[in-house]
Amino acid sequence: MRVALALGSGGARGYAHIGVLNELRERDHEVVGIAGSSMGALVGGLEAAGKLDEFTLWASSLTQRAVLRLLDPSITSAGVLRAGKILDAVRDILGDVTIEELPIPYTSVATDLVTGKSVWMQRGRVDDAIRASIAIPGLITPHVLDGRLLGDGGILDPLPMAPIAAAPADVTIAVSLAGEAPVTEQRVQDAHQPTTDWLSRMWRSSSSLFDNKTARSLLETPTGRAVLGRFVAADDEPLDEAVETTTGHELPKLGSFEVMNRVIDIAQAALARHILAAYPPDLLIEVPRTVCRSLDFHRAAEVIEIGQELASVALDTLERADSES
Repeated sequence: MRVALALGSGGARGYAHIGVLNELRERDHEVVGIAGSSMGALVGGLEAAGKLDEFTLWASSLTQRAVLRLLDPSITSAGVLRAGKILDAVRDILGDVTIEELPIPYTSVATDLVTGKSVWMQRGRVDDAIRASIAIPGLITPHVLDGRLLGDGGILDPLPMAPIAAAPADVTIAVSLAGEAPVTEQRVQDAHQPTTDWLSRMWRSSSSLFDNKTARSLLETPTGRAVLGRFVAADDEPLDEAVETTTGHELPKLGSFEVMNRVIDIAQAALARHILAAYPPDLLIEVPRTVCRSLDFHRAAEVIEIGQELASVALDTLERADSES
């Protein structure tokens, strides 16, 4: 069966895309087109280049400490993280390859932050296309390419169905990372904790991570430490007492990063619903947003397994329906 894939945005949940691709491969289905936003663009580009297995081995070896160093924090640029070290690792795996050279048609979706329009990247270097698409607003610095200031593809197109509409496929499959379906308690046991309790530790130990003199000097001041701590921590922020009284239950305590992350999730889920209404896929695989936190890039093996399990169930249903028709 020839398959065209739309791989959605969603941070570390995007590891689930690898599981979906693994399941397609095990069933001998041929991927004839890929479009991706953000993490979907990264995984899709590596698959199109035939380098996904190598990336999977590398990602599965990452520890939490390794992720902290790869995120390349910055407090003086247009994002908290530069992510340059991650892209260096991806470039080492990809090599010097262009989209035109790929054996599988590939589209990376980014957003022009000046014009406010979605950009389909179908030419040029694969690593540039990936770098532009993963620039999460306010978190990862935008990418300047061909005179344009490019940001995360998920801003306008979190589930890029339109680029694969004309693909010579028997089936179109969309993989959304914004599903609401429950997963096992073990996998969501810390879903209500601040998204980056470990990122807070990164700020506190950032003297060994920052190589910028201005950043280091700011971190040495009480004000600088307070601002950075406020960004990621919620434990010292009391809930609104009126809300507590009227609802009768305790609401989750959210730090600034968690609030921003949740806002992005809500907006992208709403956009995805409109996209799916306009371009309905033959099969929709929904990865619950509670599978992991957006920056849990050290949990590759677990999330890949979840993606493959979800794909297996969905494909069984699709193939059974085909055989009965």
